[in-house]
Amino acid sequence: MKTLFSAISCFFTLLFFGQQTSKNLIPFVKPIIGTQRMGHVYPGATAPFGMVQLSPDTDTIPYAVNGKYNPDVYRYCAGYQYDDKTIVGFSHTHFSGTGHSDLGDFLIMPTIGNLQLNPGTATAPSKGFRSTFSHENELAEAGYYKVKLDDHNITAELTASTRVGMHQYTFPKTDQAHIILDLMAGIYNYDEKNVWTYIRVVNDTLVTGYKQTNGWARTRTIYFAMSFSKPFKNYGQKNFDEKQVYRGFWRKFDQEDNFPEIAGKKIRMFFDFDTEANEKIKVKFALSPVSQKNALQNLTEEIPHWDFEKVKKQTQNSWNQELNKIQVDASPDDKTNFYTAMYHAFITPTVYQDRNGEYKGLDQDVHQANGFTNYTTFSLWDTYRTLHPLFNILQPKRNADMVASMLAHYDQSSLHMLPIWSHHANDNWCMSGYHSVSVIADAILKGTYTGDAEAALNACVITARKSNYEGIGYYIDKGYIPAEKSGISVSNTLEYAYDDWTIAQLAKKLNKTDIYNEFILRSENWRNNFNPVSGFMEPKLANGTFKKDFDAYSTHGQGFIEGNSWNYSFFVPHNPDALVTIMGGKKQFGKKLDTLFTMHLSDAFFAETEDITRDGIIGGYVHGNEPAHHVVYLYNWADQPWKTQERVRQILKMQYKPTPDGLGGNDDCGQMSAWYIFSSMGFYPVAPGSLEYAIGSPLITNAIIHLENGKTFEVATQNQSETNPYVKKIILNGKTLERYYITHDEIMNGGKITFIMSSKK
Repeated sequence: MKTLFSAISCFFTLLFFGQQTSKNLIPFVKPIIGTQRMGHVYPGATAPFGMVQLSPDTDTIPYAVNGKYNPDVYRYCAGYQYDDKTIVGFSHTHFSGTGHSDLGDFLIMPTIGNLQLNPGTATAPSKGFRSTFSHENELAEAGYYKVKLDDHNITAELTASTRVGMHQYTFPKTDQAHIILDLMAGIYNYDEKNVWTYIRVVNDTLVTGYKQTNGWARTRTIYFAMSFSKPFKNYGQKNFDEKQVYRGFWRKFDQEDNFPEIAGKKIRMFFDFDTEANEKIKVKFALSPVSQKNALQNLTEEIPHWDFEKVKKQTQNSWNQELNKIQVDASPDDKTNFYTAMYHAFITPTVYQDRNGEYKGLDQDVHQANGFTNYTTFSLWDTYRTLHPLFNILQPKRNADMVASMLAHYDQSSLHMLPIWSHHANDNWCMSGYHSVSVIADAILKGTYTGDAEAALNACVITARKSNYEGIGYYIDKGYIPAEKSGISVSNTLEYAYDDWTIAQLAKKLNKTDIYNEFILRSENWRNNFNPVSGFMEPKLANGTFKKDFDAYSTHGQGFIEGNSWNYSFFVPHNPDALVTIMGGKKQFGKKLDTLFTMHLSDAFFAETEDITRDGIIGGYVHGNEPAHHVVYLYNWADQPWKTQERVRQILKMQYKPTPDGLGGNDDCGQMSAWYIFSSMGFYPVAPGSLEYAIGSPLITNAIIHLENGKTFEVATQNQSETNPYVKKIILNGKTLERYYITHDEIMNGGKITFIMSSKK
């Protein structure tokens, strides 16, 4: 009895303590940040790492016009652009901050008046079901979105649990209220003939079905269950292959009555209601990667009621729990930037399994996740750099599950490859490198992933020896990829070399000497693309000579992806000491970094890049793309740490703002945001796979990191101000730190680091 009483007392003590220490951080999250220009984030509702991303789409743009790529689609990677004046509907799946897209599944739009089953256009919204809206009547919060649809006099509200989106539409009085389900809509709007949909009307409040697409993901199937809070009085659909409205589909039945099964390539459905003034009709929309049955189970178990405010509160409580993992003091704008960055960092990767643990694997079979939660949306070329290292501190359990998900992907791959850029049981093979190995090695070396480390190493090694993939065979044989064989030969060589170093570190930990020797040797292949005459990384021909007509400023035809030689020439994060030496020593290296940050790029450069990266550029440093994200910290290796400090502050202030255009480039599934979180606290993982974090210049006044192991690590500053960007002294756990890095163990063991700031270098 005493034991029971003690347990109860302990529970309420912890509960009280949690209530006392937890802060309401929702007001500091502004999902609208980054929705203008090239941030490519969405403002709608999602739960932390949620499978549902329920958000407004302001347009659907054809991927091709007259058979040619349409460059306008790039603006709509997240479905929403702040400058647009109309909303076409609310769909349930979105990427956050990417430079490519897919998804935009199951678009819902409430309307009144005469039924219209085409979306209209931005210039003529009244000719379709879209509506104008005003940002004055729009509210975006973590887990909640609200907007007034002016043309229909309907207020739309959205929230979401992990697997279920919940809509609440407040209608005027009318006998012509409609809720449209558009099964043709999709971000990038690939050829609709590559879509097949099936819908089953179970009763007058429940609809289930699925959608198959062939887009960026070659074969993607997503199932749904849709439930209404009020019975619809009528329903129907238009099959746009048939050019006619039908109440059913199968020709042997009465097509004028509501028929319960519908299938086709180009279908939009509608559901009719009578409504009183200010009547709320609610919709619950659950997703599943496996089946309609599982979607229905997700719906009934995750949101078994119709209390919209309860779902909103639960989701925002979940967000508060995640946001409180770091409690910061900073200026109002910096605090908004910080917590919005945390919000964006905790959106992806996304859960990809049902409540019963089932998910669809890369082999398109149904699998059971045993002992882990399965995740998808791995934009690894971006996120290995900073996001996954951040998870090793703030989300170790989730990151361990992400590693387990990558290894499951490997087991299901007929090619025996770890994921490159994977989502929804597909791999898009996008970008260069095989950066799963960095995430896996970093997680094992830092003690995050405690599964079978030897099996993980084996998967990394087999992936890195895949001679028929993206020039790896040439890389192994020659130590570089010939320019004749790949348009991104230099990028691939440099990124493979880094990845190989992480494999070597893992092999060393596991005492696999033969593997260590193989991959530590491969990790030095970056030297083969360095031209000592020019001092740059350059494309090399198969005969061993450097390619002629080299241009260090050009982003085209020089062997690089999303960058030029000025940015990639510093991409040796795993061996910066050797890079400093090969570039002529610390003084010369520092001067070259200075030139990178102060040069003036010509209009011809921006014309060549089609203005995509203009937002994220300082001098020649491209913060809007990832290859140079570590570069500002390299001044530490040139014995000029004050330049790292002043440039970090410059980037934090110039590239991140609490405004709709406040991201200086694609957020890339949280990578840009993770860079902000680390850098504003004063340290950064230059080379994941290393246990060291380079020191920069903290922007915050104070931060307390609440670790999953129950300990806290505090970052404190003295004399903090905008005019004091320089670090005069560092005190770690009461002792002066005589180095410009801290270790992973020093963070995870808890403690306190104090930065004493100054206006003097």
